[in-house]
Amino acid sequence: MRWALITDIHANRQAFEAVLADARAQGATRHALLGDFVGYGADPAWVVDQVMALVADGALAVQGNHDEAVAGGGSPSMHPDARAVIDWTRAQLDEHQLRFLSRLPLQAQGEPGHCLFVHANAFDPPGWDYVQGRAEAVKSLHAHPARIQACGHMHDPMLFHLSGTGKAGDFQPVADVPMPLPEHRQWLIIPGSCGQPRDGNPAACYALLEPGAAEHDDARVTFRRVAYDVEAASAALRASDLPPQIAERLARRLTLGQ
Repeated sequence: MRWALITDIHANRQAFEAVLADARAQGATRHALLGDFVGYGADPAWVVDQVMALVADGALAVQGNHDEAVAGGGSPSMHPDARAVIDWTRAQLDEHQLRFLSRLPLQAQGEPGHCLFVHANAFDPPGWDYVQGRAEAVKSLHAHPARIQACGHMHDPMLFHLSGTGKAGDFQPVADVPMPLPEHRQWLIIPGSCGQPRDGNPAACYALLEPGAAEHDDARVTFRRVAYDVEAASAALRASDLPPQIAERLARRLTLGQ
């Protein structure tokens, strides 16, 4: 079994299409979709429809903070630009799509039961705290017995581990280099953002997870970067009804990968 771990699509149709095509070409048979399907991008309705279709076909999906905000409506205390994006996104979605986002679980467990999928972290999923380093990663790994966790929220790829003696470590992944995940450690995979990476490289991020063919086989993860038509995604933003200054800033962020 090979899982495609995809997160933080952020309504970027072009990036999501490219990642799904690459995952098929790499032999992915399951999908774990780790939240933040909407926000920032120009095609929230198309992305949500694709997520719903994947879930209907057996994919696992969890709710992200942008999904929660769009489903529930923005708060008056929000920054005006953030509120404008939420209001615009809500206007693009129908009742069925909004209901789907609102009913997404905060976490899901994958077969054969040793993988946990969550958007932000395992220690407080609805609090949306970021896993910014080893301290938060260890806290997340301590919060759930799953041997492998995968989360989004952080837009840059990262891999953390925790040994049975409490020793923690991390790796900055190199794309296309399979990394073994020995079973004597717990692992936290952050695939990076599909729709809006922020490491200076605009190529879409995702990861392929192979949990292991048998109970004691080592799992392995391969981080992927996928080039896509960034200019088309930027043009779609500029052509949207988002306020011009917001659309331009978001388009610039897509182009620069920041």
